[in-house]
Amino acid sequence: MVTRGTGPRETGRTQTPAPGEPSRLPSLTGLRFVAALMVFATHILWYTQLVPGDTGTELREMFTLAGSYGVGFFFILSGFVLTWTARPDDTPRSFWRRRLVKIGPMHLVTFGLAAILVLSTDRPTRVVDWFASLALVQSWFPDIQTTSAVNGVSWSLACELFFYLSFPALLPLLRRIREEWLWGAVAAVLALIAGMFLVATFLVNDQPRLPAFGVAGEASFTQVWFVYFFPPVRALEFVLGILLARIVASGRWPGLGLAPAFALAVAGYVLAQYEPYLAGTGGVASVWTAPLIAAAAVADRQGAASVFRRPTMVFLGEISFAFYMVHWIIIVTAAELMGPTRTFSLFTGSLLVLVLLAVVVLCSWVLYRCVEVPLVRRFGRHRPAAADRSGPPGAAPSLPAGLRVPEGR
Repeated sequence: MVTRGTGPRETGRTQTPAPGEPSRLPSLTGLRFVAALMVFATHILWYTQLVPGDTGTELREMFTLAGSYGVGFFFILSGFVLTWTARPDDTPRSFWRRRLVKIGPMHLVTFGLAAILVLSTDRPTRVVDWFASLALVQSWFPDIQTTSAVNGVSWSLACELFFYLSFPALLPLLRRIREEWLWGAVAAVLALIAGMFLVATFLVNDQPRLPAFGVAGEASFTQVWFVYFFPPVRALEFVLGILLARIVASGRWPGLGLAPAFALAVAGYVLAQYEPYLAGTGGVASVWTAPLIAAAAVADRQGAASVFRRPTMVFLGEISFAFYMVHWIIIVTAAELMGPTRTFSLFTGSLLVLVLLAVVVLCSWVLYRCVEVPLVRRFGRHRPAAADRSGPPGAAPSLPAGLRVPEGR
């Protein structure tokens, strides 16, 4: 069954909210924390020895791809949410201002914290690494040291920044696709994502091979960079999110519920364990999370049951950006303080993992309340096109309309 007649109606180049349409999609907010927690799991297992013995080895193998799966989810979600929240009276410059206010201050604060860690541990960092990380262009460098410089997780913001810069031109182009062709467009994007895996496998230099972190001599860093870090390739997932938002808005999402979509995402992760590393770590794997995003949005619009809509999950989702940006710093700092060779019993190590998780959540809440919230409230408010005097005469056309829900990352 197709979910027609429930939600925003697309008429020509605009969307019109249906009567009684909810203005929030809280399940998507809750799911953001699940994705961030997957990234945390990968890093806590690989950057510390808190979980010892065979149990630690098995968990490291099980969660090696969890971080990349979570990041891929974020990229698709970003395209979905930005399309869902697009305003008819927006301008590109106003849109860019709001997105920079959303990510910029948190990036600068966590960059400063990470810089203290780098300087205190004498981690090799070149001038180009410092500037590339600060300017959020590190993902454009096919160099393992540059992409992971300073705050090791901020490379994904370099991709997001590219998405944001492209969005005012990309969305009007994709909105030209007729409703009945949307699923065909999704199929084309999926084919391109698979094609990028094939390009990396057969056309990108496969030497020298990486020896560790799940790759085990299977691929070179240049290959991994192409499918995982390179912004234009990751933008395909962002485009997939845009198309999904249009499908849901037009009532063309099939009747796949939230529970089956979640099971499909879990099955996709299990499948990724058996795929070639270049497929499991990039968009080929993360596309399995796309139905979960669409199904969660439909569940919220229809008022269907959703565990991700519970207040605790929504709260954790709201602090998830801060969580993502600060967790790596705390984990690496803890690893340095404990020492790289120190081991613990399974009980003690597991308890320390929970303690570190609690510390990350607490620090995330502080950053959210003290950095993200006040600055977004002060400088991130939407200004109608007529009131936005920052754009030059003849600026690019305004963004198309959409439902107004809180903007995610």
